[in-house]
Amino acid sequence: MSSFDHQTLTRDINHALRPFRQSQSAAMQGFAQLAQASMAEGAISAKNKELIALAIGVTQRCSGCIGFHTKALQKLGATRQELEEMLGIAVYMGGGPALMYAAETLDAWDKLNPPTQSA
Repeated sequence: MSSFDHQTLTRDINHALRPFRQSQSAAMQGFAQLAQASMAEGAISAKNKELIALAIGVTQRCSGCIGFHTKALQKLGATRQELEEMLGIAVYMGGGPALMYAAETLDAWDKLNPPTQSA
């Protein structure tokens, strides 16, 4: 299980990237536009796009991705059941390493999620 909390991790990542956002503003603006366009509601819902993004984060073993996309899913009203079904697919596709990050994701969900939404 992870030895950090994802709320602090995502805050630290944002803080660490602040100078990079300034020195590489055009590239970072382009990345932000790409993210915004990619995650916008369309034929695939924004919630399903976040589930896909989190699945990729799990299979690519990215703790920062887990923090950011778990929080986004909670804001979009995802349920724990949706999260767990997605994690099942991620583990199927990513094997044992994805299972370890699935555990991290479930921990992040519980720690980031208000108690009234965890069902």
